[in-house]
Amino acid sequence: MNEVSLHWRAWVPEFVLLALLWGSSFLFMREGAHAFGTFPTAWVRVTSAALMLLPILIWRGEVPVLRAHWRRTFTSGLLNSGIPFACYAYALMSISTGLSSILNATTPLFGAVIAWYWLGDKLNASRTLGLALGFTGVVFLASDVPGGVSFKPGGSGLAVVACLVATLCYGLAGSFTKKYLQGVPSMVTTSGSLWGASLGLCIPALLTLPTEMPPLHAWASLGVAGLLCTALAYVLYFRLMASTGPARAMTVTYLIPVFANVIGVVLLDEVVTPWMLGCGVVIVVGTALASGLVTLRRS
Repeated sequence: MNEVSLHWRAWVPEFVLLALLWGSSFLFMREGAHAFGTFPTAWVRVTSAALMLLPILIWRGEVPVLRAHWRRTFTSGLLNSGIPFACYAYALMSISTGLSSILNATTPLFGAVIAWYWLGDKLNASRTLGLALGFTGVVFLASDVPGGVSFKPGGSGLAVVACLVATLCYGLAGSFTKKYLQGVPSMVTTSGSLWGASLGLCIPALLTLPTEMPPLHAWASLGVAGLLCTALAYVLYFRLMASTGPARAMTVTYLIPVFANVIGVVLLDEVVTPWMLGCGVVIVVGTALASGLVTLRRS
């Protein structure tokens, strides 16, 4: 009993902290996006995180390892950070942080489909049911976004699509990492991917810089998003992967919307409707089944 208790205490605090960091990132990205715009917001976030991790990479003597794997880690960065962060920055200018975070919980759904198609992972009846449930929840959620669905520039429909493109990229990044970056040290993968995202976003960001200097609070928001919600969060995530295994670490996805919605309601006066909660539950249950974390037993 004591051993189990100590093990529980060893990983749960970091697990909750990680969910809080990633849940709060929607708030900070929203504040930054309204002042900086889509691409500059994503670029500042990944670049500040990459700069924070660079001294650690040098101290660990892993720069030569990054040099040897730079093409694949940089590609991973575009899929895991560059494109998704830009998509969320765009979406958060039109829809709430709570809605964005619920859509973010679909990441393992796309991950399961891509792993099945690309890596040959088997989909049993339970996982197939989970995929159907999860994507049904997304359709219902997207059909009733506040203000109605609009696919005009800046409309809620495009914002929902942007969130789903982000989660699709996360799913691709997971399979890409598993296929091409197995055995590469986690700090190399993390740091390299952030530099890849920074380089990929650099030109679009420079071409779309705001005409006026953003206010101090916007800089502070992106600083927190980069240093805490990205650099520190990635370190925590890989620590959890090592100590508890990928399956348990991935369940952090289900806790993120809780923090994001609470923060949105308290600090931004956002409204969480019963419909959003119901669709969120359907998505989470479907995702848990699709990812294999929960399995239906035959009687």
